[in-house]
Amino acid sequence: MAQDSRPRYGIEGNWEELYINGDWCEPDSGDSLAVENPSTRETVAQVPRGNEADVDAAYEAAERAQEEWRQTPPAHREELTQDLLQAIEQRREEIVSLLAAEAGQVPPVGHTSVDLTTDQVAEAATMPRRMKGEHAVSNIPGKEHIVEREPQGVVTVISPWNFPLNLSVRALAPAIAAGNTVVLKPATNTPITGGLLFARLFEDVGFPDGVLNIVTGRGSEIGDAVAGHEHSDVVAFTGSSEVGRRVAATAGENLSEAAMELGGNNAHIVTADADIDAAVDAGLFGSFTHQGQVCISINRHIVEADVYDEYVEKLTARVADLPAGSAHDEVVVGPIIDESQRDEILTYIQQTIEAGATLETGGDVVELNGVDDSLVVAPTVLSDVTNEMAAACNEHFGPVVPIIQAADVDEAVALANDTPLGLSGSVHAGDVGAGKRIAQRMETGMVHVNDQPINDEAHVPFSGTGASGVGGYNSDDFLAEVTEKKWISLQHEAREFPF
Repeated sequence: MAQDSRPRYGIEGNWEELYINGDWCEPDSGDSLAVENPSTRETVAQVPRGNEADVDAAYEAAERAQEEWRQTPPAHREELTQDLLQAIEQRREEIVSLLAAEAGQVPPVGHTSVDLTTDQVAEAATMPRRMKGEHAVSNIPGKEHIVEREPQGVVTVISPWNFPLNLSVRALAPAIAAGNTVVLKPATNTPITGGLLFARLFEDVGFPDGVLNIVTGRGSEIGDAVAGHEHSDVVAFTGSSEVGRRVAATAGENLSEAAMELGGNNAHIVTADADIDAAVDAGLFGSFTHQGQVCISINRHIVEADVYDEYVEKLTARVADLPAGSAHDEVVVGPIIDESQRDEILTYIQQTIEAGATLETGGDVVELNGVDDSLVVAPTVLSDVTNEMAAACNEHFGPVVPIIQAADVDEAVALANDTPLGLSGSVHAGDVGAGKRIAQRMETGMVHVNDQPINDEAHVPFSGTGASGVGGYNSDDFLAEVTEKKWISLQHEAREFPF
């Protein structure tokens, strides 16, 4: 690609070409898509509008590159992955600015995204040395068994818009470190921080051509072509349960391995024995980080009756003081990603009030100077909520706190479990032992005691139950997704057969 005077890593840079086989290239369609800043509602970049021909080209490049890449010595794959880690850290401030401009992440959340990303890449760098096999003796005289672990081949990564940086890298980095090649389709709203940014980084680090290929475009136009491509061996998807079902079904037509991290309806249980101030601290962070646009954020606060009023009062007071506004200002709560998401959140709030809930604070839009049709939803608290109300039974994905009263611990657990989703959750119960006993009764893949649900560490498994997904991310769980075992038996002595 011919370079121009625009900043290489800034939002004003040239993001107008696809990255396929190590080359920057025009999309087959010749069309582009606008990238909007959620804070200002201004178009800040143009990216390619890829089509099925571009998708085919990306998979052909990935398949061609895979054989040589899988044979690359593990020490070299580790070295390149470590170099990627350093490149991300060196570009930290530019990446944080990109995340604010494209994803609406306030700077502290942007820095957290970079921290999570470097943690994932550091863990991925260990993958080449962890691809170890097994040895077993045989029941047949003179035979030995060897089980080798090999890369699957071509891994498809379809990443979301809420945390595009780290939720892309948690799949692409370990997949590539383990010897696979990757085709990455980032979300339409965040094609730079979820996709094209990595092309810049991989190019600067010196990864071989074709190891990473990126196609941007509308999911409605190329999503099925990506998820169901005949050259895709694994499909790693993060997004809603509704879309995830379709992606998994499409991938299944090729018998591709599926790693699906889907929606959550996470409960924050607070018992009568809890330290209420600590529970409020955790509840505030767990509900309003990145405007609640986190799959593992708190969707429902379930509070035992004896402390319900105190919890509502204290949490409402804290929420009413939260600064909300542009992601480019010093605020805690920034904009929702787009107007369809904003309108859905506001609809859930209104439907919940109409069903009998009490609006304690918030419930409307925060107007911004110079911005038409602001995407900032005021931090909102709803009390007197039941599990059936819209803001509680749906994954509202916004800065909304529905607070549900439970008669006792047993009812709190029953309410928490009354959802088809089972991603994460949290418990405050006075002491760790009591909290652990409650956590063990919660039907969810992850639970955090004396904390809140927004936790992710690359060396600890990350997975949900029920409609929250299949397969797992992080550590050995995702290594198992992107590799396969091969059994080789060695017959050292002549074997006698019955015929």
